[in-house]
Amino acid sequence: MPRIGGIILAAGGSTRLGQPKQLLSLHGSALVCHAVHAAQDGGCDVVCVVTGHARELVERAVAALHPQFVHNEHWQRGMGSSIRLGVSAIQPVSALILIACDQPAVNAAVIRALIEQHALTGMPIVASRYANTLGIPALFDQACLAELHALPDDCGAKSVIQADPARVAPFDFPAGELDLDTPDDVRAWQSK
Repeated sequence: MPRIGGIILAAGGSTRLGQPKQLLSLHGSALVCHAVHAAQDGGCDVVCVVTGHARELVERAVAALHPQFVHNEHWQRGMGSSIRLGVSAIQPVSALILIACDQPAVNAAVIRALIEQHALTGMPIVASRYANTLGIPALFDQACLAELHALPDDCGAKSVIQADPARVAPFDFPAGELDLDTPDDVRAWQSK
């Protein structure tokens, strides 16, 4: 029986935004809660939240959902350091899904679709396609976990996705283009 893990990347400092984006409110709960719900309701058997900046506030925000936590003491080094910690923390899994908590359009249906596309295609990677690129949320099967675990600190999962396009099944997710990095992004999102 496949065991799917979900890794919620919630360690960043949100320097361009000026406040922890993980804690922005979406339908009355923090974005990090929204991401954990998406993973849990979308079919992930285990969900790990990687914390860093604002650790206590992030952990408190999602404590009632009972995810696994791993703290990245070196979160300033970059996303690769958080991905490596998350990959180690949720083993053993047959596949994992990387989810950023600053993409408010990610929901359980998106996570289910990534899992279904993986089952249908048998491809080792299923990556979201938006804004003329492939990115996260993305599913990586067991064959790719060593590559994720070897990421340099300053590299995200995109380098693994781009390493061999022949092993990637794209999942069309145009709404994934919106991520909340700046106050203007937040205003545009809240005005919709």
